[in-house]
Parts: sequence; C-alpha cells; structure tokens
Amino acid sequence: MAKFSLTRPARLLVVVLLLVLVPEAHARGWKTFKDCRYLPNAANDGDSFHVRAGGKKYIFRLYFVDAPETDTSIAERVAEQAKYFHVTTAETLQIGQEAERFTRQQLSKPFTVRTCLQDARGRSHRPRYFAFVQTDSSDLGESLVANGLARVYGAATDPPEMDKAGVEWRKLQEFERKAKQQSIGGWGIGSGRLNVRAREQPGPSTDSFDSFFRPKSAAAEAAQATAGAKLDVNTATLEALQNIPGVGNVLARRIINARPYKSADDLRLVKGIGAKKYEKLRPYFE
Repeated sequence: MAKFSLTRPARLLVVVLLLVLVPEAHARGWKTFKDCRYLPNAANDGDSFHVRAGGKKYIFRLYFVDAPETDTSIAERVAEQAKYFHVTTAETLQIGQEAERFTRQQLSKPFTVRTCLQDARGRSHRPRYFAFVQTDSSDLGESLVANGLARVYGAATDPPEMDKAGVEWRKLQEFERKAKQQSIGGWGIGSGRLNVRAREQPGPSTDSFDSFFRPKSAAAEAAQATAGAKLDVNTATLEALQNIPGVGNVLARRIINARPYKSADDLRLVKGIGAKKYEKLRPYFE
C-alpha cells in the first residue's frame, strides 16, 4: 500500500471511502439521475452544489476530490488547503472561487449524477450526498483535478471490491501530477496561470463509472475480448484488458492509467509495451 501523510480530516475521509463506500452502495443501491440541472445557490462551490434531479432537490458532493473553499468560514480547512497548494489564504480562496465558476460552467447543460445517497455531511440543513457527476464531455471531478482546481482527496489503495476505485484514484493522481507540471490552476496562481487550462482534457468515459455501474458490461467486454471483438482503448475495463493474451494485472493498470489516448496506436507509449508486444496487442483494439 502506498504511504501518505494525511491530516485528520483526510484520514476520516479515508475511513469513509474504505469502510463505507462499497457496503453502502450494495445496501442502498446506486441511483442514476439523468438530465440533472445545476441550481444556483450561495453555498455552492467547486465540489459541492445544489442540483435538481429526478424532480427533487439535492446537494451533491464529489467523490475523491476536494476544491478549495470560497470563504474563510472554515478557517482550519482553508489553512490545510493553502498548505497543500503552497499558496496564501487569499490565493486559496481565489482558487476556490475559480473552481466554483468552472463547475458552474461545466454544469450549465444537463448532466448525469450517480449516487448511493451516502451521507457526505455539510453545513446545510438539507442532507448532502456523495456522487459522481458526468457532463457530456467528461467526469467533473477529473476535470477539476486536471485543471488544477481541486486536489485528489481520499484513500490510495485497492481494498476488496474496490479495484476500479483504486484505478480511478491513480488516474486522478496522474491528472494532478500533470497539472503541477504545467503550472496551471492553483498550481500556477503565483505566475498568473489560474485561468489556464490543461493541454489535454479528460475524456468522456471514466473507470469509476464502469466500476460501480457497469459490472455486467465489464463481464461482457471480457467475453468480447476472448471472442475476438475489438475493444475501445479508452473505455475497456481492467477485466477485459486482462483477458487479452499477454496482458496481466500490472500492464492492464498501466494501460488504464495512461488514458486518454488519441488512438490505440498510442499503446506503444505505455511502459512495458515494446515493439513486439505492441504488434501482438494492437489487433485487439479498434
């Protein structure tokens, strides 16, 4: 297991993700709300916002990411976020306000929410629930991290039944690494790059969605790989990839973590895929 130095709030969220997420999902069942609408509210921020879904009003909080606060009402949290981004308190609030604007813009069109109505707590009198939110172009959490407007927040391990969640965690970590490297968003606020966006944006598909909401599809994809049907390099599940001759767990994870690809030809860039391996793998992809 990877070792991290986590603050007390982060450790609490680790416990929530490791011990509660999957059991809650099985007990309550995941709900998918399509054609959701963003509801303007003074309490909205980058990772938590009011939504009209299925004819009701909800407050949803994104899984796995944390956008900076937009005010100093929770001073301890703001201080922690400022330390993480290596910025001042004022700059932290600027990042949070930009994250809020980014989310509002991303959710200006109808979007999809997937949730098991797991309590995310909050200061509102109305319950707040953890959720994955997908727009017509990408996963919102991934987009926030990729553009330097949120940090990866939670657990970094592969406990039983959460294999794909671990993959999503590592995928988010890679987005964060690239955002730092490009000095964009909160990672570039000191040089006037708060509004600069990532050169490559996250794609429309996410492994976290596949993990929790497509178990039958994942099995079907694995069967397709065996039968000779070609896979989509950007959406193929871990199971489907491992069903390809010569692809084990480690290589399958590397392929997933290197997403998104412009085409399957980019597989030759993945560590462990040399010329000969590439020639054997390429026919399995569209």
